[in-house]
Amino acid sequence: MRVRAPAKINLDLRVLCRRPDGFHEVATVMQSIALHDTLSVAERRGPLTVRCAASAVPDDRDNLVWTAGAVLWRALGRTGDPAGAAVVIRKRIPAAAGLGGASSDAASALRGLRLRWAPSTSPRLLEDVAAAVGSDVPFFLRGGTVRATGRGERLRRLPALPRHWVVLAVPDFGVSTADAYRWWDRDGQEGGSSATVPTPSGWRRDPGRLKNDLEASVARRYPEISALAARLRAAGALHAALTGSGSVVFGLFRSQARAVEARRALHATGARTLLTWTIDAVSCARLAAVARID
Repeated sequence: MRVRAPAKINLDLRVLCRRPDGFHEVATVMQSIALHDTLSVAERRGPLTVRCAASAVPDDRDNLVWTAGAVLWRALGRTGDPAGAAVVIRKRIPAAAGLGGASSDAASALRGLRLRWAPSTSPRLLEDVAAAVGSDVPFFLRGGTVRATGRGERLRRLPALPRHWVVLAVPDFGVSTADAYRWWDRDGQEGGSSATVPTPSGWRRDPGRLKNDLEASVARRYPEISALAARLRAAGALHAALTGSGSVVFGLFRSQARAVEARRALHATGARTLLTWTIDAVSCARLAAVARID
């Protein structure tokens, strides 16, 4: 079987407080984009294996796909380590970039492994499993435009954002989620966002009202973040910001032509870029549908 795993951008991200369990309470608007990884799930004898040719992506137990498989295996009432499948990941989503590649891969693997291991079980089982695997994983079972709260696992679908073109500026470094939140704590940002109004009204008419609370702390360590966002805004982006904990900076454009021009301008400065577009929940479901291959 083959299943694709779409990436996301955080249109808005507010960090509200540090929770007693060590995680951070957040309020964020996540948006699916067409950029995706591709996973192949095949039958095999022996334990579950996870492989990827990208050097930055771990194999087997160190990969979130393996963790997702182990949680699903136990949810199906089975004991021991997961077995009977091999997953191969073809990466296109940059790692440690704030695009949710690992979480999306995990969600897509859950779709394929359920059909491999227990096709008669309800797809709803995956929602509980996804929440146990990671904060962002439940979002990738839905896709589209979604407001997430709590650790990111409480989801509410929002009206679909009309298609926008997205230029992704990809620095030559990654940022771990743990580091980004630790820097936010260290910089004394706690309590900086209101818990009652986490997302500004009117952001669809004026995307410039959106923000990422983590951006200032990450940019303090990596000034390139601020420089990339400034270049995207200068090139006509409606909104430009760090996505998630970074390191990728995205620019939002209404027209493909303007996005192409902006990408060309960033290329002239030596920046690595990717061009993609936003997708709604229906398009996301089609993109991420499991396909059987011979």
